[in-house]
Amino acid sequence: MKYRADKETLLSRLALWDSFLKKRVRLIACGGTALTLLNIKPSTKDIDLIVPEEKEHDYLISTLRQLGYISVTGSGWRRESDFVFDLFRGPRVHTTELLGSPLEKGNHTLFKEFSYIYLGVLNSYDLLISKLFRGTSADMDDCLSLMKNQRKEIDIRRLERRFRDTASFDISEERILKNLEYFLMLVKEGKANGKR
Repeated sequence: MKYRADKETLLSRLALWDSFLKKRVRLIACGGTALTLLNIKPSTKDIDLIVPEEKEHDYLISTLRQLGYISVTGSGWRRESDFVFDLFRGPRVHTTELLGSPLEKGNHTLFKEFSYIYLGVLNSYDLLISKLFRGTSADMDDCLSLMKNQRKEIDIRRLERRFRDTASFDISEERILKNLEYFLMLVKEGKANGKR
């Protein structure tokens, strides 16, 4: 069994799913999956996808069950010796509630359209926010890599405002804001420029 999914593996798995679907399902890649599709990371441990529309989520889960996938975590689905697919329902990534639907204009970019699957990539601001909310060392490293790769497109003040707005709805706001402060300190020290 492979322990990490590269871009080719991910796309071939989605093409397989697509061949069993009869209705449109919109998926928005987030987390390490988005970074893998953007060529920022070579691979990801598990596959993180937002299914913003609840009816599409229900339909996809129903189809995956027919294909032998079983629930292994709250949002995680796996078929024997396959990767875990975290399929987040609605506008959320893990426990992070996003400010708006990932399907809204400007909140994602189209990556690939299959016959029934629409695959987008979450915008850089919400990618950073959702990873910083978790705040593990791997998430911090991913955020620094994303900043290094997209530094011309990311306005740090806009990120900070959007992060604070998103955090204001979370019960752990104080803890989460510390993750932001730590990340901003790393960026200021030049860690996102490869000076690590």
